Amino acid sequence: MARAFLHYDVFTRDVLRGNQLAVFTDGHGLEPALMQQIAREMNFSESTFVLPRERPDTDVRMRIFTPGSELPIAGHPTIGSTFALAETGAIASGAERFVFGLNIGPVPVDLQWADGRLQFAWMTQPNPEFGRAIMAARDRADVAKSIGVDPADLADLPVQEVSCGLPYLLIPLRDQSAVDRAEPDGKMSQIIASVAGRDLPAFVFAIVSDGAVYSRMFAPAIGIVEDPATGSASGPLGCYLVQHGLVTPGRASSIVSDQGVAMGRASRIHIAITGDAHAISSVRVGGEAILVGRGELLI
Repeated sequence: MARAFLHYDVFTRDVLRGNQLAVFTDGHGLEPALMQQIAREMNFSESTFVLPRERPDTDVRMRIFTPGSELPIAGHPTIGSTFALAETGAIASGAERFVFGLNIGPVPVDLQWADGRLQFAWMTQPNPEFGRAIMAARDRADVAKSIGVDPADLADLPVQEVSCGLPYLLIPLRDQSAVDRAEPDGKMSQIIASVAGRDLPAFVFAIVSDGAVYSRMFAPAIGIVEDPATGSASGPLGCYLVQHGLVTPGRASSIVSDQGVAMGRASRIHIAITGDAHAISSVRVGGEAILVGRGELLI
């Protein structure tokens, strides 16, 4: 049986950049175990499977898989799948909003169009949950070792778990060159688990200027050695910047994270945070996507 898919590059307007995504626009009848096998076969950071909606406050049901596991929410799969459904006509041209039913529940996406084609999509993520700030020198040294940098490369800021539906360990470094030097230790997952209390993907970043960030993400435990663009970590990143006063109020709604540059897959992720350090009320992550290919998987 043939299953059609669309191949998108996400968080970019240029082909062969951004983060690759396979979108199976008709996942009806596929068992989750087979979806996982297909995601492993595609071997992108994530693959998505669109299904009929299961609740009236959503437009479709969607499941997201890395090569190693299923995710409750993810950014580039949601943005890329929005563009895919606009391409197929499942999202009507000019529609202002589309709601995905993900494993965490309804996730709305706001749409911007030009000349009848989707130009930009903003997904709304859950409001943040902040974990323990890691400040002890020994623990910070262990974190630095786990990502292959010197403790002196860590910025004078907390290493902290932050989640907007999916938790990440945010690791601020002093500058862009330190981010580029990061090379995770083979025991990164075990070291982070010993310090943070559980294994977490490592999101490494440096502040370039007000509202501009340079970043990388490593998640070997779920089959992602390095991710070119991580929307589900970008919401937490924006919240971290607001929480710690690292972005001015005027820039909190227009933060940009450049990710994937070190991999040769430059990605540009837009982040908009509403509220302040005492009460963040809205988290949105947005970007573009471009169709790269079409195909069928014979399964």
